[in-house]
Amino acid sequence: MFTGLIEDIGTVETVERSDDGARLRISSRLAAELALGDSIAVNGCCLTATAVEDGRFETEAMNQTLAVTALDSVAEGSKVNLELAMRADDRLGGHIVQGHVDGVGTVSSVEDDGFARRVRVDLPTQLLRYVIDKGSIALSGVSLTVASLGDSWAEVSLIPETLERTNLGDLAPGDSLNVECDVVAKYVERLMSPFAREEQA
Repeated sequence: MFTGLIEDIGTVETVERSDDGARLRISSRLAAELALGDSIAVNGCCLTATAVEDGRFETEAMNQTLAVTALDSVAEGSKVNLELAMRADDRLGGHIVQGHVDGVGTVSSVEDDGFARRVRVDLPTQLLRYVIDKGSIALSGVSLTVASLGDSWAEVSLIPETLERTNLGDLAPGDSLNVECDVVAKYVERLMSPFAREEQA
């Protein structure tokens, strides 16, 4: 489990693609805290460290992961948001983030708003029902609050701290983002679905 509070911006050193998936080598100071088999969120996607050496680690993304996330667009030199798995005694400063990407959103606009920056993201239709105004959403692994909501999009407002400490400061229209909706909303829908079917019967 993660919190959506980014601990480092890593740099993708190499991407090896094959019919089996992709192997990423990422440089980051967090490598010093990783062991083989540890989980780490890369742009919000929970992956496993398969090799660790001084200042860098390797991880693998299977074809299923590449098909349903924005990791397929990561290339050599890409900056990626990184977060280590949460410890049991950590503060939950963001919100509950599983690292299980629900879908991919597309940035439609980026506008300065005083010292902040507003980013509008077009979302897949099937995800919109889990998003509420002032609710939580994770974009590229970053825990954010929905500032505004439309029929096909959600907008977030990024403070200078977020712009500096994550790769969201580099966003431009057309960029793809991993999206994870609030897990609580998904559980509520699942628990309530039998009652909804009874009402329709």
